[in-house]
Amino acid sequence: MILISKNGKRIRPSDKHLIYQSAFVSLSILFLITFSLLHSPAIVSTDWQQLNLSNLTEYFKTNYFKSSVIIALFVCLFLVLIYLRYGKSHFRSLNHRQKLARMMLENRWYEAENIQSDSFFKDWSSGKSKEKITYFPRIYYQRKQGLIVITVEITLGKYQESLLHLEKKLESGLFCELVDKELRDSYVVYTLLYDTIGNRISVDEVKAENGKLKLMKNVYWEYDKLPHMLLVGGTGGGKSYFLLTLIEALLKTNAELSILDPKNSDLADLGIVLPRVYYKKEEMLACLNDFYDQMIRRTEEMKLMPDYQTGENYAYLGLTAHFLIFDEYVAFMDMIGRESAEVMSKLKQIVMLGRQMGFFLILACQRPDAKYLGDDIRDQFNFRVALGRMSELGYGMMFGETNKDFFLKPIKGRGYVDVGTSVISEFYTPLVPKEYDFLDRISQLIKSE
Repeated sequence: MILISKNGKRIRPSDKHLIYQSAFVSLSILFLITFSLLHSPAIVSTDWQQLNLSNLTEYFKTNYFKSSVIIALFVCLFLVLIYLRYGKSHFRSLNHRQKLARMMLENRWYEAENIQSDSFFKDWSSGKSKEKITYFPRIYYQRKQGLIVITVEITLGKYQESLLHLEKKLESGLFCELVDKELRDSYVVYTLLYDTIGNRISVDEVKAENGKLKLMKNVYWEYDKLPHMLLVGGTGGGKSYFLLTLIEALLKTNAELSILDPKNSDLADLGIVLPRVYYKKEEMLACLNDFYDQMIRRTEEMKLMPDYQTGENYAYLGLTAHFLIFDEYVAFMDMIGRESAEVMSKLKQIVMLGRQMGFFLILACQRPDAKYLGDDIRDQFNFRVALGRMSELGYGMMFGETNKDFFLKPIKGRGYVDVGTSVISEFYTPLVPKEYDFLDRISQLIKSE
């Protein structure tokens, strides 16, 4: 009972007809209760000793009995309609549990034995046998905080490999996105997000606090623990709006931002209201060098502070975070030619050393070019987002080797994310209304500060 309460409801072989069974039992009980309430006076006054088949048949023909049956059926129908309107979440849970039971049975991930079925005459053999399940793996289902958690016991049996790699079956069968997978006390725990687009938030709900940035109801960029973001998105994928959303949210934390936009596009327009916004080659190189030098200086200054402790980061000492937001990174590297090697060297140092000092990098580009985003630097970006249409090669360069099936949906701001756990899930950038003016909102934010 402890495991059931802890891990959720256990999936059993009989759950293969769970929806039908639940509906039949619930409606039967409801019908009997309603019918009994309508007939409570008659039930109390009936002399059950004098009751016979003839009296009962006559009673069934009365209008009172017929009207009671109709009313009870009407009550059942009315509550079914109410359930269909407001009980979608419960029905979805029943459907998921039924699918899980059928998955286990159809793949024969259980042990059984054939037993001889009894005939009407016990001395005669019926010649028929039926299957009796002797072992059914422990698998539990529960929903909490908008997530589906499926817990499977691992017993070193012959089904272990299959049960350890259920993510693709669960994602496609339950129409969910895997957000976490972990081994815990002889169990493998799959955490999935159902109805991902329903967990999309608006731009006003994006908040950065305590070293993490909320981007969906269940998706956070924990930059203090898993620093640096790599963002890839083609034209029309929503990359620019997403960057502007990040900038507005980070400004509310009093973080210091340096913004580079080599194409002199959307981010460059922020130069009207913000300092440290650059689009010219020389200015961007100078900004990058200054950002790097500040990080190195802070490394030395932190160790001289009286509250400094080994292993503690900038936030422990009350220091502000610094973010370098670099749009169209690959285009800039192509532009500067031979100087690209020095820039890459500085960026590698930032992504390797910046977490403890509070210096973070947000790198954005249209394609994850291996020439400038090799494994040695790409692997240092713990938070990775791919927006819009990408090729299988592009996803491979972005997320590394994976068995994930990527699907294209014509929704602006949709893509895939790895929050630093090596689990790739569907992602939707915060919704931005058409009339939303980032320049005006950021200008008001700066004035209020």
